[in-house]
Amino acid sequence: MPLINIVIALIVVGVGLYFINRFIPMASSIKTILNVVVVVAVSVWVLQAAGLWGPISNYRLTR
Repeated sequence: MPLINIVIALIVVGVGLYFINRFIPMASSIKTILNVVVVVAVSVWVLQAAGLWGPISNYRLTR
């Protein structure tokens, strides 16, 4: 994946998260949870796009 696509996606996600935090009224605890979920999801996506983390489907949670 080209670097410019990753940068554009990060900008779009950041601006979207900013507008959600700024203009949509909700409890601060819900905003915090939303921020953490988005940051973790974007971090995993960037690591996968950079090839530093394999597909999540390779990991198994069963015994």
